[in-house]
Amino acid sequence: MIPIRDAVRSEHIPVVNFMVIGLNILAFFWQMAQGSHIREIFFYYGIVPIRYSNPAIASHFTTAEQALPFLTSMFLHGGILHILGNMWFLYIFGDNIEDRLGHFRYLLFYLLSGIAAGLIHLMTNLSSKIPTIGASGAIAGVMGAYLLLHPRAKILTLIPIFIFFQFFEVPAFLFLGYWLLIQILSAGFSSSDAGGIAWWAHIGGFVAGILFFKILDFIPRTGLSRGIRHYTERRSTPRFQPILQRSITEDNLDLHGVISLNAREARFGARKMISVPQGFRKRSIFVSVPPGVEEGQKLRLKSLGKRDINGNRGDLFLEVKIIG
Repeated sequence: MIPIRDAVRSEHIPVVNFMVIGLNILAFFWQMAQGSHIREIFFYYGIVPIRYSNPAIASHFTTAEQALPFLTSMFLHGGILHILGNMWFLYIFGDNIEDRLGHFRYLLFYLLSGIAAGLIHLMTNLSSKIPTIGASGAIAGVMGAYLLLHPRAKILTLIPIFIFFQFFEVPAFLFLGYWLLIQILSAGFSSSDAGGIAWWAHIGGFVAGILFFKILDFIPRTGLSRGIRHYTERRSTPRFQPILQRSITEDNLDLHGVISLNAREARFGARKMISVPQGFRKRSIFVSVPPGVEEGQKLRLKSLGKRDINGNRGDLFLEVKIIG
């Protein structure tokens, strides 16, 4: 299952989440520029369990050099698909956790989750000689916190069915529960000496994220954090809007819904993505709102209403609601 977007909009711009994504991208370009030295980079800045468990090897490193990989490994990735997948999950789920915790507590939460995932990986793979890299453990912590914070939030998900792909809105507890189950099963059937994905780091990060979120959520925000949140408050309506449809009468094929805009978007126009239920599926459509719309005005989307037994289809009317 591939998440496309969640339905919970953050009230503030996730500046720390964007910063973390940017640092990961910069680190990826840096590691790619190392050329033939990339292997040494992974072994020095990644977590290599035997480097800690074997005293003969550990003696060649200082305490700082042993601690450093628990931080640096979070910003290195094994390839373009690795970093794209990780950053996409972080983009979808991280903004809501930052919105709840605030910018500084979110950064602390993210780093602690990643460090905890690295420690879990170390303890479950003590004899491994393979370097572990990637932000997956920290992002698993973000996903654990999201499950705790928004268990019933809808996740627009791309699901392959044989050779076809369909969009469905899946509850967060189902999507994240399925993801966690895959990690547990994969960890149970994989060898601790095998290379590849650090399954136990994912599981450890997920559990650590739940614990750290509960702890940090009790810590009050600082005055500086509250001041920054004032400047990062969103001034626009959600770009993605699920549409709750209703019909005037049972026989009427036309459906009606509401699209939200702020005063600036109503004046100058906007482009929104709406999710329209069609049976068990969700159809995502881009809607161009023309400039100068007013409160209560209706936008007509042809052939998006109900269908009768003869194949005739009604329209979808979106009533403009101006907020703020």
